[in-house]
Amino acid sequence: MLVRRIARPLLASVFVVTGLDALRNPGARTAATTHLLEQVPTPASLPDDPALLVRVNGGILLAGGALLATGHLPRLASTLLAGSLIPTTAIEHAFWEETDPDRKKQSRSLFLKNVGLLGGLLLAAVDTEGRPSLAWRAKHAGQRTGRELKQASRSAKREAKQLARSAQDVVS
Repeated sequence: MLVRRIARPLLASVFVVTGLDALRNPGARTAATTHLLEQVPTPASLPDDPALLVRVNGGILLAGGALLATGHLPRLASTLLAGSLIPTTAIEHAFWEETDPDRKKQSRSLFLKNVGLLGGLLLAAVDTEGRPSLAWRAKHAGQRTGRELKQASRSAKREAKQLARSAQDVVS
């Protein structure tokens, strides 16, 4: 559909640009990431290097944005981008921590923009392009298999009865 061919690259563009910037210049985001890591308990498996975390997130944004823009694995790409957008928004646009009214207003605006992007990503993540979802297909395949098993069972019972009659006729 034409709308998808236009909408996906438009939605993805911000992630491609932001991902490239995070990979090239992690410095500005590193301080905010350090601040967040000090406040939130992090799993032991997560590296302690904020610059590395910024770059990994940038790589996810870039790859997910490219996949979404080109229409390759758009549901998976949208899901990855949505998962990455949440911490990015919390780190970069924590308007509730701002004391300067102008910065707070700007940060809140950017926060809400990201919330809107999150909504678009969630829609893209569930967009099946008019085809039945995997859950629907699995449910119906299970139902079809169940019907086929019942039918096979009935046929087997009929054949068993016929064999029993034939065997009885032979014995008689």
